[in-house]
Amino acid sequence: MKYTRPRGTHDVTPAEIDRWRAVEDVFVNTFDRFGYRGIRTPIIESTELFVRAVGEQSDIVSKEMYTFTDRGGRSLTLRPENTASVIRAYLENGMHRWGGIQRLWYVGPMFRYDRPQAGRYRQFHQVGAEAIGSASPGLDAEIIQMVVEALAELGFTGLDVRVNSVGSEASRVRYREVLLDAINKLAAESPADPFERYRKNPLRVFDAKEISDDVKRGLPRISEWLVEEDAAHFAGVKDALNALAISFTEDPHLVRGLDYYTRTVFEIYHGPQGAQSAVCGGGRYDNLIEECGGPSTPAIGFSVGLERVIEALPEHSVARTPSSERVDFYVVCTGGAEARALVVARDLRGAGPTRLDLSGRSAKTQLETASKQKARVAVVVDGAVPGSVEWHDLSLRSRTSINEAAVLEHARRTGNS
Repeated sequence: MKYTRPRGTHDVTPAEIDRWRAVEDVFVNTFDRFGYRGIRTPIIESTELFVRAVGEQSDIVSKEMYTFTDRGGRSLTLRPENTASVIRAYLENGMHRWGGIQRLWYVGPMFRYDRPQAGRYRQFHQVGAEAIGSASPGLDAEIIQMVVEALAELGFTGLDVRVNSVGSEASRVRYREVLLDAINKLAAESPADPFERYRKNPLRVFDAKEISDDVKRGLPRISEWLVEEDAAHFAGVKDALNALAISFTEDPHLVRGLDYYTRTVFEIYHGPQGAQSAVCGGGRYDNLIEECGGPSTPAIGFSVGLERVIEALPEHSVARTPSSERVDFYVVCTGGAEARALVVARDLRGAGPTRLDLSGRSAKTQLETASKQKARVAVVVDGAVPGSVEWHDLSLRSRTSINEAAVLEHARRTGNS
């Protein structure tokens, strides 16, 4: 091979594409039921957007972004996540003046320079949604309900839904001091200081891979330092989830890896515990729109890693049933009848999926291929037989001659649509 795909990327071949389309369709149909509308944003954005929104000290910005300078001297970045892009589009297109809650969904590729492993790629795909314009805890529950319903429709059972509140700035002002004191005490007892990079934003210690879970469990919990309004909001989220009969676990160490989160954060796991079993994550970001230059506007969203979902699909999942491989009609072309065969195939597509063989192989070989592909009917268009075609019902093993202009009518009448 002269060329190979870049490390950390993958091809979605025709053997896999049906599964991808089926998973995306389940999510999009779920979004439609909940009244969400689609949005598409550019793959490239101003680097400053992600630095401001995601956080300069975050791993994404400091280690993982694909950033380059274009010919105009502008610093651009391949989007590492899509919430910041959606918020930029929300403001730039004046959606903040439309009134009410803007419910938006997206699907597309994201890019992070990360160590490739199972379920983790440098170009990966996400489907997600954002609900902008309400601080209601009920909206938090709706977002979680929506993704749980989509995953359930895909056949996932026993989902592990974890929720926490990281509070508003009012809560974190008090909590940071307490947490920083605890971090400094641990650092004083350690020969190496593993906490140095977390002093500016100490909450990040809970998302740090190099800090052990035992150490994290010994640190103060933000749930004990929430101001009254934040505690009431979190209680409202849990009450709404209980009302919806959505099973969940409170995880006091869940903070997510982005700086913009406020109050509710959540993750959904499937299968054995571990980083690769997380299929969804999200949370509330009530300050992000204002920080991006817009009016103070509360919002919440989530994203799902499509690669992880597809790799973890249960055996009985609806997405494991191929759709585009189904062939109702297989048009066999022989004897230089290409133009006629094209017309016959066009007509038959009004009755069902139709595949036209223009390989130039013998009629016998083409009929064998039609049988292998489990076509219901093979229609032979022979240049030596003008005006009519041979209709082979492959399930009944019958053959008849019909008028070429009547193939669609015959297909519908014989129930092969």
